[in-house]
Amino acid sequence: MQDGTLDRPLAGKVAMVTGASRGAGRGAALELGAAGATVYVTGRSRRGRPAGGYERIMAASGLAIMRGSIDETAEEVTRLGGRGIALPCDHGREEEVEALFTQVEAAEGRLDLLVNNAWGGHETFDGVFDAPFWAHPLAHWESMMDRGVRNHLLASRCAAPRMIRQGHGLIICTTFWDRDRYMRGNLFYDLAKATITRLAFGMAQELRPHGVASVAVSPGWMRTELVLAMHRADERNWRERPELARTESPRYLGRAIAALAADPAVMAKTGTALRVADLAREYGFTDTDGRQVPAFVLDEA
Repeated sequence: MQDGTLDRPLAGKVAMVTGASRGAGRGAALELGAAGATVYVTGRSRRGRPAGGYERIMAASGLAIMRGSIDETAEEVTRLGGRGIALPCDHGREEEVEALFTQVEAAEGRLDLLVNNAWGGHETFDGVFDAPFWAHPLAHWESMMDRGVRNHLLASRCAAPRMIRQGHGLIICTTFWDRDRYMRGNLFYDLAKATITRLAFGMAQELRPHGVASVAVSPGWMRTELVLAMHRADERNWRERPELARTESPRYLGRAIAALAADPAVMAKTGTALRVADLAREYGFTDTDGRQVPAFVLDEA
């Protein structure tokens, strides 16, 4: 790896990625590390001690154990050229979240980027995604709103005053957004993701005067560890599954986040919902397999 801002555009920057044991959070943390950032990798899963609450989706996916941990992600961040630091946190517990930000502030004296990704929606997944709202369990509200949207809000409330004091910063909320189209068959998921998108918009209105940006970033259908497990596939053979043809790796999202974090004009995007595919065209990056994967588009039926 060569020295220089083109090779390591986030060198000297400090980021926090919540819910980064696996999936989207892990993809974001790895790409921020590859861009040279110090990355605080947070979540509940430690090496050898996976977080609880995933029993239903593990059963649906045929998994005996939940793979991934903040320790493994942090180590990979460092291997890729950044500085990965694993800090455990239950992002639904206000006192733990505040203590986390206090610890990072004491250690670094700054926080340039917060990636809100901690998400409880998997905890109530029962193998059914497409059903009328009256057929879905009400438990989805608690997992997706109370342990999903609320997680984003708690971390943002802690990050905002610190970023305001330093006069800059970027808050990114991972979401799903397809130009306000309705995700038919899963009202709870649609509500939660729309609320996260609106949260990013609302925060931007109050943070803009202080030079702090807030955006929502929407990947397409990601080949997370859980998606691959549900399709009995892995990164070596997923191309043999026609139903996975429209998928993208979590690092595609990570590259979008790294590009936004390195953009000195990111304030021009504050308050917007951004699709990874559109950012790939704008910033010129590709997925890990060299493709610029098209945006995932919902049917309008």
